[in-house]
Amino acid sequence: MTTAPLLHATGLTKAYGSTPALKGASFGLRAGEVVAVMGPSGSGKSTLLHCLAGIVRPDAGTLTYAGRELTGLSDTGLSTLRRTDFGFVFQFGQLVPELTCVENVALPLRLNGERRKAAEAKAAEWLTRLEVEATAGKRPGEISGGQGQRVAVARALVTAPRVIFADEPTGALDSLNGERVMRLLTEASRDTGAAVVLVTHEARVAAYSDREVVVRDGSVRDAEWAE
Repeated sequence: MTTAPLLHATGLTKAYGSTPALKGASFGLRAGEVVAVMGPSGSGKSTLLHCLAGIVRPDAGTLTYAGRELTGLSDTGLSTLRRTDFGFVFQFGQLVPELTCVENVALPLRLNGERRKAAEAKAAEWLTRLEVEATAGKRPGEISGGQGQRVAVARALVTAPRVIFADEPTGALDSLNGERVMRLLTEASRDTGAAVVLVTHEARVAAYSDREVVVRDGSVRDAEWAE
């Protein structure tokens, strides 16, 4: 890992109406690092992740990625960045129910203009790597929750992202499936060199990270990168 942060936030604030969600956040993520963002429900963990990923614009503060300032980037620029450099795993997978699993995994590649055959070949490789190759021709409603979450991890990794944002990726799973998802996610991220921002309130999930950052009542201070 390098010493400079790949993703760096300072002084991020965000409010929804009169309700503050973030009251100032410092955060840094090195290339290849897995960082767990912890805190109780409602503490601002997911808002922090959404701001870091360019899904939600902060009200104030600075955010840089690979030395590039993101807070002033256009919606189109942020959308492109999310398609090319970022991967996402959400609590309930958010797979497209009308598509087969291999089509779901291939979808980010297809959106980037890759031909169907090549995209689905890469998707099939990732399904095998995540130990769910048997789901390829099935739709999300025909597979288990644990399988669906591994399909979602494959979709997050298929574009070779530099950062994966995982928001409570095991929150809807039993402990056995949760452990399997985390093992495969972290193994794959280390093999590919992708960094991971992992939002969780579970210590057993956070144990897969290199270090932890705690969010309390919208306040975040990453001691390694605070200024």
